[in-house]
Amino acid sequence: MANLPPSHYPEIGSLGEDLVAQWLQSRGWIILHRRFSSRWGEIDIIAQHDGRYGEAEEQGENFLLAQRPANTTQRSLLAFVEVKTRSSGSWDAGGRSAITPQKQAKISRTAGMFLAQYPEKADYSCRFDVAIVYCQRISKNLTGVMAKEALATSSAAGYKFKLQEYILAAFDSSVDSS
Repeated sequence: MANLPPSHYPEIGSLGEDLVAQWLQSRGWIILHRRFSSRWGEIDIIAQHDGRYGEAEEQGENFLLAQRPANTTQRSLLAFVEVKTRSSGSWDAGGRSAITPQKQAKISRTAGMFLAQYPEKADYSCRFDVAIVYCQRISKNLTGVMAKEALATSSAAGYKFKLQEYILAAFDSSVDSS
């Protein structure tokens, strides 16, 4: 992030995660964990949605109907969410290019550790989402630099945060770990 000392990065990242967690909750998700860690890595947000089929599509969610359990209209879905908080002029395409195959493998392994720790959730449908959050220092001259419509916004610690993009099923768990 431009013009920020490295000591601010964890705080800024946490504030971006706060925005995403609040947005997910406003859409009916339950936040199970924040910064779930294992020896493989960390998952920023683990969320659960206990909606009926069709309900989530009406809210703009893309549930895979092919994964629907037989003879049921109710199911739970887990989303393992990677949040990338960046300034608008970041070098890594707003965080998208930071989700390398190696990073995907770490998130997938960590998700496996979560499911092993919570076996009652092991048969839930799962997906790996990515949230792109832009941040900008608030100043008297704050103009339309972040003019693109956002999914959600917040302000904290002298910064404005915008959930710019939420990528459903951004990658799958069959990532090669090599």
